[in-house]
Amino acid sequence: MGIVNAKVILKNPRKEELTPLEVEALADSGAVHLCIPEHVKIQLKLEEIDKKEVTLADGGKKLVPYVGPIEIRFKNRVGFAGALVMGDQILLGAIPMEDMDLVILPKKRILDVNPNSPNVASTIAKMAMSST
Repeated sequence: MGIVNAKVILKNPRKEELTPLEVEALADSGAVHLCIPEHVKIQLKLEEIDKKEVTLADGGKKLVPYVGPIEIRFKNRVGFAGALVMGDQILLGAIPMEDMDLVILPKKRILDVNPNSPNVASTIAKMAMSST
């Protein structure tokens, strides 16, 4: 696991006329989702799709807006995600990092593209084999 800061670009793919935001994100492999503050939701004119109940670090639960889609760019990678609207900073969790084939390099304390697939994002899409 690791936590590092990285510059990412966030964009509303449904509103091409809006300027994308270059932001500092906290990349945390121990977190799951993309989380954005309310002001980012407003700036990107993101629509609430649903509400989700989240469990906080102290064990408490909170109902928060779920918005999207959001286009995320980092170096030569692009991904799309929904986001939980909460907190005061952007949090890039494991799901969007995995989608874009990004890794945290703890020794260097940076977020980077997967060194095993530097030119294009790699993923696994296998069909489970039947035992019949």
